[in-house]
Amino acid sequence: MKIHAAVTRAKASPLSLETLDLDDPRDGEILVRVVATGVCHTDIAMRDQTYPVPQPIVLGHEGAGIVEKVGRGVTKVAPGDHVVMSYNSCGHCDCCHEHAPNYCHDFFGRNFAGCRSDGSSALSQDGKLIHGNFFGQSSFANFAICHETNIVKVSKDAPLELLGPLACGIQTGAGAVINSLKVRPGTSFAVFGAGSVGLSAVMAARAVGATTIIAVDVVDDRLTMAKELGATHTINPKGGATVETIMKITGAGVNFALDTSAIPAVIRQAMESLAPRGTCGILGASSLDTELTFNAMHIMTAGRKLQGIVEGDSTPEVFIPQLIDLFLQGRFPYDKLVKFYPFSDINHAIEDAETGKAIKPIIRMG
Repeated sequence: MKIHAAVTRAKASPLSLETLDLDDPRDGEILVRVVATGVCHTDIAMRDQTYPVPQPIVLGHEGAGIVEKVGRGVTKVAPGDHVVMSYNSCGHCDCCHEHAPNYCHDFFGRNFAGCRSDGSSALSQDGKLIHGNFFGQSSFANFAICHETNIVKVSKDAPLELLGPLACGIQTGAGAVINSLKVRPGTSFAVFGAGSVGLSAVMAARAVGATTIIAVDVVDDRLTMAKELGATHTINPKGGATVETIMKITGAGVNFALDTSAIPAVIRQAMESLAPRGTCGILGASSLDTELTFNAMHIMTAGRKLQGIVEGDSTPEVFIPQLIDLFLQGRFPYDKLVKFYPFSDINHAIEDAETGKAIKPIIRMG
């Protein structure tokens, strides 16, 4: 079938809106009519070759839509179901069997290779291969092929055009707090970076009962939003003394810290802000050769921990419906982060995400 897609053809260059051919779904695959898809900084990082994904490629990995057609063997969903498409996994390695698909042994192959596991792509143009299967979906298009392993059926009572970002950015921030760090009632938490991931972490920390919630960011408008969403304190590091300020607020440091910036100097600050036995989570698209330095005695003598986090340690078909329930109850108002754009303005949406004019852009396919 003919589809409309935004194609990435060159590093750090605008996406081009093109007509492509999309194959029918194979065994275990699902054709989804994309209603809306979020723009995530991972898409921007891949466009800019932070990870060397092949080009030309259709990016997009926060898609929400309606099932049009299913391949042989698919039982999880049926045509007409409302769905969210999340990250892909193999379904049969040790981590997948242990309900940790975010650490799938073939995570990079299933999400960043730009093709199916057999090297093929469902996308082409005039007979020439266009790379796809990005995060098992390539949802910067009005139709996408995904897999039974990475599709989540959602309630038709939920606003479908809002749900895509739950597949990655929102899930990552909230999951880091709830699933990974396991922030507890009455504890203290600091997030470094108040974009969509960091603000999702703020909302989650409030939802689970943290009583000191600190947001750190250089953009004052985002700190204002953090206050609205549950932060008890905010810090703009342009004034310096970030760690010292956190110590003044907490006395001994925070029980939990989360870095969303992927900047080594900021990660070090997050580690230095920890109380004894505190844990710092790190996430975000660092370059492949990024290295971190810490004071070993500071970590060892007080039992502090550094934890890597992928996708908020979430099993999407469990966690995404939970986040939807929290949203519908008014306890996780992530819609306050959202700005909508038509598909024709996708490059404008990406630019606004890069410059901070939009916290979480969502592309409506129309």
